Amino acid sequence: MADLIDTFNVAASGLTAERARLQTIAANMANARTTRTAEGGPYQRKVPVFESKTLDPFGSELDRAASSVVVTDVRSDGRPPVRVYDPGHPDADPEGYVSYPDINVMQEMVDLMSTTRAYEANTSVVEATRDMALRALEIGR
Repeated sequence: MADLIDTFNVAASGLTAERARLQTIAANMANARTTRTAEGGPYQRKVPVFESKTLDPFGSELDRAASSVVVTDVRSDGRPPVRVYDPGHPDADPEGYVSYPDINVMQEMVDLMSTTRAYEANTSVVEATRDMALRALEIGR
């Protein structure tokens, strides 16, 4: 039964990580044209940092190989802003340029699609594991 629980734990960690990634992508897309933030300057594109975590560091070799994923941080990617000439914009500098975040909406959409697929894959793992557990219980009757 511990193997089923480990499978649920791995899939659940994947779902949690992909949810964090979806939230980050949504924030990036929502702020693609934000020129002023509380920190000053334009919004900086964010990326989640994933790290694997061993489920059982003292178990068998197979147990040590199984790992879950955790989001350890959400960082700015450090891209410099894109300067666009727009002298009528309220955030234009004295030369008439506005600094916009360097966010490619198409790249964010591709990331969104791959994140959605990974989320669906983890959901399928949870469903398949549940079905196997239920069938095992039926066999035991």
